[in-house]
Amino acid sequence: MEFSAYSDLSEKVKYSEHQIRIQGDKMAKKDENKSCCAPANMGCCKVESVITVDDRGQMVLPKEIREKAKIQAGDKLAVVNWEKDDEVCCISLIKVEKLAEIVKGMLGPVMKDILEK
Repeated sequence: MEFSAYSDLSEKVKYSEHQIRIQGDKMAKKDENKSCCAPANMGCCKVESVITVDDRGQMVLPKEIREKAKIQAGDKLAVVNWEKDDEVCCISLIKVEKLAEIVKGMLGPVMKDILEK
């Protein structure tokens, strides 16, 4: 079904979410087609909004998402992507402070072992 059959954006988003659920169900049945965006330790994720990239490559995070994630002007965000079959299939944003915590949590024990030797 073409999006042009819908009268407004909210109906397009509902249709997209429905298609995502259908694809998710299909992927769950086939291990070899698992989504690259679903690491085992990742919590529940959902479509929060649909955004548009302009001619200069810029996009706007909706105010509700910025407030929910406590993102303020000047905050640094790391762009993280997952690849499957040599193609980027998922893009995420992580606050740099949180990314630093994750890296420290992973490297801390390794560095401790190295320094003790």
